[in-house]
Amino acid sequence: MAAAGGGRRALLPLPVLLPVLFPALLLVLLVAAATARLYRPGHDPLTVLTAGSVRPALLNSSAAWVVQFYSSSCGHCIAFAPTWRALAGDVKDWESAIRVGVLDCGEEGNYETCKEYGIHFYPTLRYFKAFTKQFTTGENYQGADRELQTLRQMMIDFLQNHSQDMRPPACPPLDPVLPSDLPSLFEKSSHHYTAIVFESNSSYVGREVILDLIQYENIVVRRALNFDKPFLEKMGVTSVPSCYLIQPNGSHGLINNLKPLRSFFSSYLKSLPGVRKKLLLPLQLPAPENKEESTEIKVWKEFDKSRLYMADLESGLHFLLRVELATHKALEGAELKTFKDFVTISAKLFPGRQPVVKLLETLQEWLVSLPLDKIPYDAILDLVNNKMRISGIFLPRKVQWVGCQGSRPELRGYSCSLWKLFHTLTVQAALRPKALINTGLEDNPQIVLQVMRRYIQHFFGCKACAQHFEEMAKESMDSVKSLDQAVVWLWEKHNVVNNRLAGDLTEDPKFPKVQWPTPDICPACHEEIKGLHSWNQDQVLKFLKSHYSSENILYKYTESQTDPSDNEQGDTREVKDKNLLKNSGGNGENKLQDKENPADPGSKVLEKPEGNPGAVQGSGKNAAASVNLQGARQAVSFLGIGFSNLDMSLCVILYVASSLFLMIMYFFFRMRSKRWKVKYYRSSV
Repeated sequence: MAAAGGGRRALLPLPVLLPVLFPALLLVLLVAAATARLYRPGHDPLTVLTAGSVRPALLNSSAAWVVQFYSSSCGHCIAFAPTWRALAGDVKDWESAIRVGVLDCGEEGNYETCKEYGIHFYPTLRYFKAFTKQFTTGENYQGADRELQTLRQMMIDFLQNHSQDMRPPACPPLDPVLPSDLPSLFEKSSHHYTAIVFESNSSYVGREVILDLIQYENIVVRRALNFDKPFLEKMGVTSVPSCYLIQPNGSHGLINNLKPLRSFFSSYLKSLPGVRKKLLLPLQLPAPENKEESTEIKVWKEFDKSRLYMADLESGLHFLLRVELATHKALEGAELKTFKDFVTISAKLFPGRQPVVKLLETLQEWLVSLPLDKIPYDAILDLVNNKMRISGIFLPRKVQWVGCQGSRPELRGYSCSLWKLFHTLTVQAALRPKALINTGLEDNPQIVLQVMRRYIQHFFGCKACAQHFEEMAKESMDSVKSLDQAVVWLWEKHNVVNNRLAGDLTEDPKFPKVQWPTPDICPACHEEIKGLHSWNQDQVLKFLKSHYSSENILYKYTESQTDPSDNEQGDTREVKDKNLLKNSGGNGENKLQDKENPADPGSKVLEKPEGNPGAVQGSGKNAAASVNLQGARQAVSFLGIGFSNLDMSLCVILYVASSLFLMIMYFFFRMRSKRWKVKYYRSSV
């Protein structure tokens, strides 16, 4: 309906506007979800560091630093984020003396940096002293207690550990005033307030108030211990902590109307007439690079919850081999044994595409052939990246979460895929009991569970999650006596984790943690005995073997090896901070926690996935693969010192030529020696 006079336009009705506005609103939500992280620059009261800014910030800094190295995919990091954010806000006034920062090791660009700082587990807290001239990995926070008050007190202890010449200039003396010096504070006339906090030796209140006031002028705060009882009685101090104030005009007295708490003391002193905050220049960090992928919109992938997606399993392998394992510069001892066993069971049991299985087989054969007690990770990475250009091996170089995608980038992802991977391996071991023959791992029904247990203990980034899993393993893993029982044991423990984390900050609201499989997808799995719910474990086992079988895998969204050169670009030492992995955007909460969204147990007749000519069953090797395995064994073992195919070829040619030359010279001089003997000794004979 047109407005009278045509001066005003009629408003379109809401049903007409919705189709127009909805796409724009959806786009905004997708961009927000794609860029969401645990900590946001400019919004949170801390410094969000990156690979490009961490060194300039820490080196020769006029302030000390405490930095949390975390992974946005780590469930414990997600749960710890509110505490760390609150700590940063609580000590915001201390930043001219000590600053709080974070660095996300789950970001692609930060991967090499976290490796340089030796970060193995998340979250890792490191202290960095002021005026550090050379690169250092910092000092680890060793405490198990990560409550806000404990962390704040540890920051104070770290500041006091600075030598006098290296102490941040903005940090005033934190040591107590000597009893002999106290009278002089009352005798001096000054133009500023002087506050003295009397406290016990174990108290941190005085030091906290001193740091709270370092950004304020016209006031000086000192602390004194309650050793000199007669002096305290003279000042009227009957309990500690107490705050005594000396006015600029020389008058002084005890502040009696305050509770003996840090917040009361600091707030009162900041509100005194003439006390005002100093104007400080903000910390200048290098501007972050404007990367195209930072604005890339993660489009939600539609998926069938009753199927298993190869993209999730391959993405999990990629993240495991190229990211999580990379935190270790070299593997030796128990770590090397664990990795060898993991590669062996994966090579024999992983129901993947032929190029991926062939890569695992190549890696296994190479590890077996090396008589070394220590293997550098870079040599392993060279083979995983196929630097030697072995024909027919391939592993995707980026994550592609499908059944493991989360409603936010930090939810689900890798932890979900790791659960799926080990569920799949336990089921495959039960379906193909002879697959591990001649590996040294046969005849052990617990082998997949034991390898999983050791892998989580040595390599899994979330230390708290690893401790929880170890507790469950100690409790009942020894009771597993068959391969079928191993399948059921892992399912039971997965549900224990789901129950523990239901309602936790790490739970994805779109995928709530419930006991799985639910009655609507597996009615036969559920029973009632005397009015109480009970699991029919025979039906559960049958369901698990169907859900994690090779026939239930879909290959939609898997990365194809379209350009061989994409898989042969060399290692990350040459393209540092750029090319190794794509952000695990959608990474799981890095706790072994995510439940699977189940299949319909009635759907037992499953079609062969289309477009999957490379899928293989079992781990048999053809003749061509055997040749490539031998070539890999000879070539990759030299990767640690940088030999290429051309180098090895030249070495072989020179070796053969040298051997021929020596043989020719040998026969030449031998024949010449015989002639000489015949010529000079015949007459005497």
